[in-house]
Amino acid sequence: MKPILIYSNDWCPFCRRAKMLLDSKGAQYQEINVEEQPQKRLEMMERSGRRTVPQIFIGETHVGGCDELFAMERQGTLDPLLAN
Repeated sequence: MKPILIYSNDWCPFCRRAKMLLDSKGAQYQEINVEEQPQKRLEMMERSGRRTVPQIFIGETHVGGCDELFAMERQGTLDPLLAN
């Protein structure tokens, strides 16, 4: 599997849902909590162009947030992205 990076915070329900989906697939991911590491929020915003969490990267691909991750799952494009 490609490396997965999730920018998140502790209280975000969308972050929890995204991680639950990845957990259900046995995916390993690195999580950066932007509240515990506020300097990483700027990094997240520069990389994604967005201010909200979660922001999910699979390999070099910016997936987006929880809605985009679940849309990929529904479309059948998440598993191939994880596998490559």
